Amino acid sequence: MRFGRTYEEFEVGAVYRHWPGKTVTEYDDHLFCLLTMNHHPLHLDAHYAEQATEFGRNVVVGNYIYSLLLGMSVPDVSGQAIANLEVESLKHVAPTFHGDTVYGETSVLGKWLSKSKSDRGVVEVETRGYKQDGTLVCVFRRKVLVPARSYVAKRGGEQPGRPETAR
Repeated sequence: MRFGRTYEEFEVGAVYRHWPGKTVTEYDDHLFCLLTMNHHPLHLDAHYAEQATEFGRNVVVGNYIYSLLLGMSVPDVSGQAIANLEVESLKHVAPTFHGDTVYGETSVLGKWLSKSKSDRGVVEVETRGYKQDGTLVCVFRRKVLVPARSYVAKRGGEQPGRPETAR
């Protein structure tokens, strides 16, 4: 199974559809809120959400959806990354609710070799997240520093590599 790509394997215009999707549960949302200390009642208090919001129910915290999509993209995009350089933009387009399933896809927007080290390059990508009904919920653009084949060869093969197990 592939885990990321080298610089040469990225093609501008390519689209990677990430699999599998993830059905977001109330537990997922609440755990993320608690771990990040986001205690807004829109995410945690069903009565508040029903009575005081236009949605009438809890909305999944947007940064969980972003993090989920970022994680989904790792095997296709940044699994061999040397560094994540920047998140250029992040837009939460529509709400996600408990029980929605999120799917992601990433498009390669551009790529260029590093000016300081020829064994690596920068890849610019845009990741989009959709709910099960096709509604766009999240879009973000980022730049990732990835190794060229020469970088991988100098280090003895793909990184991270599967460790040998004791027998």
